[in-house]
Amino acid sequence: MTTPVVSIAYHSGYGHTAVLAEAVRTGAADAGAEVHLINVDEITDEQWETLDRSDAIVFGSPTYMGTASGAFHVFAEASSKRWFGQDWKDKLAAGFTNSGSKSGDKLHTLQFFQILAGQHGMHWINLGLHPGWNSSEASEHDLNRLGVFAGAAAQTNVDEGPDAVHKADIATAEHLGRRVTETARTFALGRAAA
Repeated sequence: MTTPVVSIAYHSGYGHTAVLAEAVRTGAADAGAEVHLINVDEITDEQWETLDRSDAIVFGSPTYMGTASGAFHVFAEASSKRWFGQDWKDKLAAGFTNSGSKSGDKLHTLQFFQILAGQHGMHWINLGLHPGWNSSEASEHDLNRLGVFAGAAAQTNVDEGPDAVHKADIATAEHLGRRVTETARTFALGRAAA
């Protein structure tokens, strides 16, 4: 069994999303993946090649004005060169985002990632967690405290820096990294058996 290769293709405007990218990396590495962080607004040809050889790509961006950042949109459009050859077909995909509001239309950003993955013929990996913090006995420290199913979502106050990213949101992003790695391993075993 080879080590799954997981790449995290992300943009972070103010550092909050970079904290989540690091958390996804930690979770994936802890689960045994070879992990690559790729800041999409500084992407190199070598990093595009890393994406091409990855078993899974986790997309990340802040949610600005109800969608992924402009820098991430530029990356998504540039990925169309891979779309023509279906270079990413049957890779796994997942996503994460952060915004200042509890909702902030983060779901739209995750849906943008899902559609991007779908256009590439990728398989979307959801968060796989029940919602947290939704009963009188629950806590804001629960995993998936914002109750998002499609991917990892975080909320950080707009007047606070990256060190203020909520610990539960960091733990949820770590969970996503582990889940993607474990799913990549399962997919590889299935391909080998087939």
